[in-house]
Amino acid sequence: MRELAYDVVTIGGGPAGMAAALGARAAGAERVLIIERDRELGGILQQCIHNGFGLRRFEEELTGPGYAHRYIRMVEDAGIDVWLDTTVLAAEPGGVITAVSPEAGLQVVRAKAVCYTMGCRERTRGAIRTPGSRPAGVFTAGAAQRMVNMEGYLPGREVVIVGSGDIGLIMARRMTFEGVKVKAVFEIMPYSNGLTRNIVQCLEDFGIPLYLGHSVTAIHGRDRVTGVTVSRVNERLEIIADTAFDVACDCVLLSVGLIPENELGRAAGLVLDPITGGALVDQYRQTSIPGFFAAGNVLHVHDLVDWVSQEAEIAGRSAALYARGELPSSQAQRPVTTGDGIRTVVPQRLSPSLGTKKSERFYFRASRPMGPSILQVFADGERVFERKLRVVKPSEMIVADVPLKLIGTAAQLAFAIVAAPDEVAAAADEEEASC
Repeated sequence: MRELAYDVVTIGGGPAGMAAALGARAAGAERVLIIERDRELGGILQQCIHNGFGLRRFEEELTGPGYAHRYIRMVEDAGIDVWLDTTVLAAEPGGVITAVSPEAGLQVVRAKAVCYTMGCRERTRGAIRTPGSRPAGVFTAGAAQRMVNMEGYLPGREVVIVGSGDIGLIMARRMTFEGVKVKAVFEIMPYSNGLTRNIVQCLEDFGIPLYLGHSVTAIHGRDRVTGVTVSRVNERLEIIADTAFDVACDCVLLSVGLIPENELGRAAGLVLDPITGGALVDQYRQTSIPGFFAAGNVLHVHDLVDWVSQEAEIAGRSAALYARGELPSSQAQRPVTTGDGIRTVVPQRLSPSLGTKKSERFYFRASRPMGPSILQVFADGERVFERKLRVVKPSEMIVADVPLKLIGTAAQLAFAIVAAPDEVAAAADEEEASC
């Protein structure tokens, strides 16, 4: 059994893992390691062959593999060690990581700092408790994406998509390109859970109907899916009687949400946010376990990979500082809370600031769709900052930089989103019309 020592180790070699490793190297960490359980770096990006990546990070539009390849080249140029086809069995407080691979067998790594960058997994049929039989032909949208884009198999010829997450919307378009008939997308919520651009480019441009406020209440078929039963739901998401109708299909794709892959952290005693499913972190992305940092979808689900890379660089730089003893453990901290209109915020707490940074960046998810709105920041109950928002959607992340001088030494920070006054909303409409 090999036992090695590193300054910073990132668990996961997707966009977050590579960006964190590069951030650590840029901050001065000499020995940096990426551990990836797949056969190549890139994570989910390798199966996302559509474009739309990199507009913020590289200021040009790339495909998923194109975005991943740029980071892979940067990792190679930086001389960062990479272990592929390697599964981490445990990551214990103190930085002791146990991993196993077919080639090297059991290995132990002692790291001064660790970055959790394991991404997330898809919610399955069992998680949403869809009634009906258990025939072949029911897949998560991400599994179908890998089958089509990387393995060259079609999961079906007549498809129904349950949920309007971005992967499901993109697969509606992808399956249409392959000659598959996509019957419809059914979303239980009264609003879509995907980006607006995906609603337009993947559904509206191809005439694929989107049914909001509808739930699949049964899946039919013995050996293979033969159809589904769909019903309308009310504002409490309860089935409305006498609204059921059947849709024939031979394949059902589920796009019903993502769950951060936090089994390693949970086993190590990591404190998790019950809303995001990820770790509770400060602005350095340090978790409740000293020396352990988190970034990317394992921390909270992102809509753009550009935000993932940006956040992971913060975690990597912080991990390098911790490895040199220049970043304190998570001790005296100020809580960051959410108010009306906001479902989640990251980071959820603030540690004493280091350096001369003038502002802190926060990432939000709204609790409901809203028109022109105002993001408000409260320090110890006093409103200290406002920012106008043209439109608010739960599916689209809100990113805001708050000047640190406005926060001061407040014991608590809170955020809220409220509807804009009529005159502000009218000005926003005029601005929208002029664009």
